[in-house]
Amino acid sequence: MDAITAIEFREPLLLSLAVLAVPLYLLARRAPGRLVFSSLRILPGEAGGWRPRFAWVPDVMLCLALIALVVALAGPRVGERFSRIHREGIAIMMVVDVSSSMRALDLSTPARERTRLEAVQDVFEAFVLGGGDLAGRPDDAIGLVSFAGFADTAAPLTLDHNNLAAVARDLSTVRDRTEDGTAIGDALALAVERLRESTARSRIAVVLTDGVNNAGVESPAAAAELARSMGVKVYTIGAGTTGLAPVRMEDRFGRSILRSMRVEVDEAVLRQIAEVAGGRYFRAEDAEGLERVYAEIDRLERTRITEDRFRQYDELFAVPLALALALLAVAWLSRGALFARLP
Repeated sequence: MDAITAIEFREPLLLSLAVLAVPLYLLARRAPGRLVFSSLRILPGEAGGWRPRFAWVPDVMLCLALIALVVALAGPRVGERFSRIHREGIAIMMVVDVSSSMRALDLSTPARERTRLEAVQDVFEAFVLGGGDLAGRPDDAIGLVSFAGFADTAAPLTLDHNNLAAVARDLSTVRDRTEDGTAIGDALALAVERLRESTARSRIAVVLTDGVNNAGVESPAAAAELARSMGVKVYTIGAGTTGLAPVRMEDRFGRSILRSMRVEVDEAVLRQIAEVAGGRYFRAEDAEGLERVYAEIDRLERTRITEDRFRQYDELFAVPLALALALLAVAWLSRGALFARLP
């Protein structure tokens, strides 16, 4: 049944010619060579046999041949659908703050205590691989820059997202005070340099920090101008609360204790970067807010997908054409041999 329903016709309007089978049958039955008797009893015994009773068979076969010929002309065929999908990915550099303030616990959830960095790692993994409300970015080349007092390329642009997620999971906040700080300008400039090497149609940088630019050589404003000149769109995220945030530390006896740390997010600078580089600034003060931010960025920057569809057909006209010729031949032979008519 499925095979029959899969059949379609190249010229379906030609099927309407099949109605000609009715007048053809009537004409065939009215053809010369027929004698009308009031009773077959006056004819020899053979005249009342099976031949007169089945004299209509060649006429029906002629009509069936016409119908089969019409079906063949209509072009029956079965098509197979093919699709070819083109995906044009985006190049994304994720720029993540790993300064000591990222140890604050204000992005914890009711079910789990976690630092700001751990919260970012969780959402980063979902953003790249998919999870929760995030579908993942399988077609995008994604890299990672981490920064505190200095900026470092943790992972270049790559499609190996499992390895990228593992690298992000291994990030840790700095412990050495000489390496601490927040070099936003240097981190963004490094991300732009990595994106400059990409040929993707769209290149973006996502900068997440919880502090104020206080280290590095490049100023945030200069880095934003560099991004704009290179055609790199920059989204900035201010993570965490402002003021006092809890931090888990060890006292001199090695016991884990909570202390308050003063934290501040330089929203003005982050807004300026996003405005200059054609992106947007987002604020995430809790775990849900951070997830919403990444979901919004995921929605704004999507891979362009185009699909080419085409069909390949198996033509089936030969079957009804052969049937039509066979019926015509049988009708002609049977009319001449078995059901001959007197002139």
